[in-house]
Amino acid sequence: MTLRPGLPTPTRISARELLDVVLDPGSFVSWDGAPYPVPAGPEYARELADARAATGVDESVLTGYGTVFGRPVAVLASEFDFLAGSIGVAAAERITDAITRATELGLPLLASPASGGTRMQEGTVAFLQMVKITAAVTAHKAAHLPYLVYLRHPTTGGVFASWGSLGHVTVAAPGALIGFLGPRVYSQLYGREFPAGVQTAENLCAHGVIDAVLPPAAVRVALDRTLTVMAPPSGASAPPEFDEPVDPSPAGADFAGSSAPRSASSALTPSPAWDSVLASRRPDRPGVDDLLRDGADGSVLLSGTGRGESGTTVLALARFGGQPVVLLGQRRVAGAMTGPAALREARRGMALADGLALPLVLVIDTAGPALSQEAEEGGLAGEIARCLADLVTLDVPTVSVLMGQGSGGPALAMVPADRVLAARNGWLAPLPPEGASAIVFRDTAHAPELADAQGISSIALRRSGIVDVVVPECPDAAAEPEAFIARLAGAIAAEVAAVRDQPSSRRMTARLAKYRRIGL
Repeated sequence: MTLRPGLPTPTRISARELLDVVLDPGSFVSWDGAPYPVPAGPEYARELADARAATGVDESVLTGYGTVFGRPVAVLASEFDFLAGSIGVAAAERITDAITRATELGLPLLASPASGGTRMQEGTVAFLQMVKITAAVTAHKAAHLPYLVYLRHPTTGGVFASWGSLGHVTVAAPGALIGFLGPRVYSQLYGREFPAGVQTAENLCAHGVIDAVLPPAAVRVALDRTLTVMAPPSGASAPPEFDEPVDPSPAGADFAGSSAPRSASSALTPSPAWDSVLASRRPDRPGVDDLLRDGADGSVLLSGTGRGESGTTVLALARFGGQPVVLLGQRRVAGAMTGPAALREARRGMALADGLALPLVLVIDTAGPALSQEAEEGGLAGEIARCLADLVTLDVPTVSVLMGQGSGGPALAMVPADRVLAARNGWLAPLPPEGASAIVFRDTAHAPELADAQGISSIALRRSGIVDVVVPECPDAAAEPEAFIARLAGAIAAEVAAVRDQPSSRRMTARLAKYRRIGL
């Protein structure tokens, strides 16, 4: 395959070389016994013998466990030089046994394919082996154990279409050939070359199919960071302090802000909702990227839907105050609205939180839904509905954060959590106030009036039971970004810790009851 100019030249490293780079020195313990015996005619038997002599391994995959910075990790790594890393019955049996053993031992699993796919010498029987490997991976993930994938050069065919594409987190080697149909097969079948640069790690990352591109030397640190972020809580978060509002509603209002100065009370004085709308639109207002960079203990950014799309949603594994979470955040991009791809990214995050049994934090900051032919044909309304359905029934602790603008269906799709926080200048509305004014008054001049009338401000939302905690801005997050991010991160950590301690059935009952009561 011809690569695009500027792409790195792909290199191959052996399974043993990978294990040496990733694992602590001397920590690897093999789980591999003699390969499962399979029928082999004279020619195939000779190929197997030659492969064993040339590589020094007895099959196309090595399995076992070792440690990464002292943490036990199960590993399985393809050996491409053994019959192009192809998977037959013996290799599949070894892989399946290793995955099952990792599940029984409660170990995270790093899988590193480098393969041309199914072993042609064994025909359809080998092809069907992908079913049992996939079943074993699914059982491992159902046990809420991390399954992490590092795709090496090359990974194609049934391997990429099964255990190579099921990772909670998936990264690939620079320049690696990654694709379903190998380019050599394509050219033989169709008499022309496959389009250049498509089946590369970099291109798939750009399209949201994989999460990142990393050289082998960086995998060890990335693996440690990922598993550290996923680890159980390192300690209880201190509850936030609460300032009394100047003009409390009959229902009362909680205002979080352990790092807020005492002058913060002035930031809680009721003010026109339109002031919050304007503040939320300031280009220098901190957003979800600032929250991850300055408020999280650590984070691992992911990318895209895993299905060839990438939108404006930030997806990450992160820790706040020692609490591990999956974070979904709407990124404010000038002139960009939220389309169906961003919502599919959000649904990937919900599924990831469910699969890893981690709390989910959702950061809302959207100017509204994309209004375009592409959005309609891409199923925007259906994606909003599916986000709502997934989130309101998700069996993990959930915390939503109105960090800025909360306009329309894409905001609503990320609201129904166990606890809802709002920045003082965060707001939530069916449409931007200008849109509501256009409907009611046939102009946009009445937007400030309608912003108050519709009760879109954080304090109004608290009074109506939609928001649980308001995080102060002193007087505006853009004027004190570091202090604001510290307050917000502290409030998130405290709410996650509180909700996490609740039994699942009680948490779900309370969540459904909360949204049933709103407006009554």
